[in-house]
Amino acid sequence: MSWSQRIDAALDERRAADSFRVRQSLSGGNGRLLQMGERQWRNFSSNDYLGLSRHPEIIAAWQDGAARYGVGSGGSGHVTGYSEAHETLERELADWLGYPRALLFISGFAANQAVISALARREDRLVADRLSHASLLEAASLSPAQLRRFPHNDMAALSRLLAAPCAGQQLAITEGIFSMDGDRAPLAEVHAITQASGSWLMVDDAHGAGVIGEQGRGSCHQAGIQPELLVVTFGKAFGVSGAAVLCSESVADYLLQFARHLIYSTAMPPAQAQALSASLAIIRSPQGDTLRRHLQRLTARFRAGAAGLPFQLAASETAIQPLIVGDNGRALRLAQRLRERGFWCCAIRPPTVPVGTARLRLTLSAAHQEQDIDALLEALNDCRE
Repeated sequence: MSWSQRIDAALDERRAADSFRVRQSLSGGNGRLLQMGERQWRNFSSNDYLGLSRHPEIIAAWQDGAARYGVGSGGSGHVTGYSEAHETLERELADWLGYPRALLFISGFAANQAVISALARREDRLVADRLSHASLLEAASLSPAQLRRFPHNDMAALSRLLAAPCAGQQLAITEGIFSMDGDRAPLAEVHAITQASGSWLMVDDAHGAGVIGEQGRGSCHQAGIQPELLVVTFGKAFGVSGAAVLCSESVADYLLQFARHLIYSTAMPPAQAQALSASLAIIRSPQGDTLRRHLQRLTARFRAGAAGLPFQLAASETAIQPLIVGDNGRALRLAQRLRERGFWCCAIRPPTVPVGTARLRLTLSAAHQEQDIDALLEALNDCRE
């Protein structure tokens, strides 16, 4: 089979399974409303949980940073790409989350890949929740270490795997809030098990940081734990993009020597770091508390209204509210009918989620209003099959 034949066969397989992904170019907005040409939709597919992507103070901070530093960083942080804006943001993040150090990365995917590839050796074992993000599982599977996956949130299985003999070190890997189901990891139990086994714990809190806990400090702070490695990302509650790894002084110095994503990749623009500092200030402020309370009220309103719908509502108390419909084609038809009624809701299908669990991954934002939630519930009720 030639390269072209192999590619065509893979594409045909995706199309036949109703799993073919497409992108659509939007002309404006990523907050409460999306726009394509002259038409607008209420947006229920964004990870902009606090509605900060269009906050005027954050936009102004980016514009001011661009005027001061330019629009790019000019190189790796090890060369010319590390500015005062980066240093300030790292210090603010470490203070917010109670860690000695924070290191910035261009994306959450890069942060997860960098940490695992820099730490894992052949004699080590990586033990990951089966529903961990693709960036974590891919990095673990490509590393020289042994990867063992445990059933989702199964603490007995995690304990058994970590108790097995291992010639090297062990790293347990999980998320704070799982991106496709919206449920939480039992972090206090995970931490206790890893501590008892002498292992380290890595938590990706992409969907918790900024959204839950005191000052939005996220899942780990709310659970009263401090994992050895904490990853927070900025494309969700922060409303921007990028990520940071929170860790000890020695781990930070180690990653600066051995994390190839840091050493060989252009750093995020200083203007972006300055915008992120402005976003963090809002997240930590009383304004951030107000946004989080509003989001919680909207989530409760949606769940109460969705209880009577003929769809399986996932057991999630977070801003991620999946409606499980099962069949790929049914998920696509439901998303299309909602699109026709003015709601931007995306169908998530395998391989992103397990076969037979195709869903609408509905995400709520503090930018939404109560009437947006009520209108969505009414549209879902009209879309019964």
